[in-house]
Amino acid sequence: MPIEHRQVTVGTAVVEIVGHDNQPHEVHVHNNNTDNAHILYLGGSAVSTATGFRLGANETSTMNLGPEDRLFAVSNHSATVASVLDIRKQD
Repeated sequence: MPIEHRQVTVGTAVVEIVGHDNQPHEVHVHNNNTDNAHILYLGGSAVSTATGFRLGANETSTMNLGPEDRLFAVSNHSATVASVLDIRKQD
């Protein structure tokens, strides 16, 4: 099982933080910031700070993405750092 890991700086523009795969995969996203002023919002390509899944400072979320699903993020701050652990199945 290949494991991909990275840190992504998320700002006020929507960015893709997990790309698609041809298999389902498990994703862990952690908001590295300890300052409550840095909030991440997760969702689809139209995610916003009003509609996204809120991930506060130092919080982690785990989700299962289906084949071809992508995960996007936006923040209320210009530089919120997220750690991403993407566990993919081999074909």
